[in-house]
Amino acid sequence: MIDDAAKANLYNYLKHEREAVLAKLDGLSEYDVRRPMTVTGTNLLGLIKHLATWEARYLGEVFERPFPEPLPRWDVEAERLADMWATEWESRADIIDRYRRVWEHSDATVDALTLDATGRVAWWQNAEVPLFNILVHLLAETSRHAGHADILREAVDGAVGTDAEDMAGERHDPAFWAERCEEIEASARSAS
Repeated sequence: MIDDAAKANLYNYLKHEREAVLAKLDGLSEYDVRRPMTVTGTNLLGLIKHLATWEARYLGEVFERPFPEPLPRWDVEAERLADMWATEWESRADIIDRYRRVWEHSDATVDALTLDATGRVAWWQNAEVPLFNILVHLLAETSRHAGHADILREAVDGAVGTDAEDMAGERHDPAFWAERCEEIEASARSAS
């Protein structure tokens, strides 16, 4: 009984984080979801593509339930970072739809297995790992990238919040944030 509750709880948090990441694309132009926002090229659509690729691996390959579509290889240098950005030939809709297909595939894996069911993670030195650990890892990884998406979206247009409803809610005007940043800057200078 407790295993079922734990599995449901972990998986519900993962589902929430997935939706939070997707919400960060709402209302943005093709350019804004694709443009590199950091020195390493991190971008919103790339985060979605990356999350789709690795969730498909963790809840697919690891448990011998491969996702039925091709994935960039993690063990081939030329393909290692292909999941971190979208080419001009990959549409936003295609990447989002693929992520949603991964969710369906993941749902089937999680539904079919118990928390103590084990799989082999080739990129973790072929470790045998239970589903519980994989769900915790995916939740941490998706939450981490949701945080990246929060910051990237804020940098694009100032939208903040954890989901589409939050982002559509009350917003402070630019003067509020400028004043807040001045206050934080003054505090940082004083501390140093």
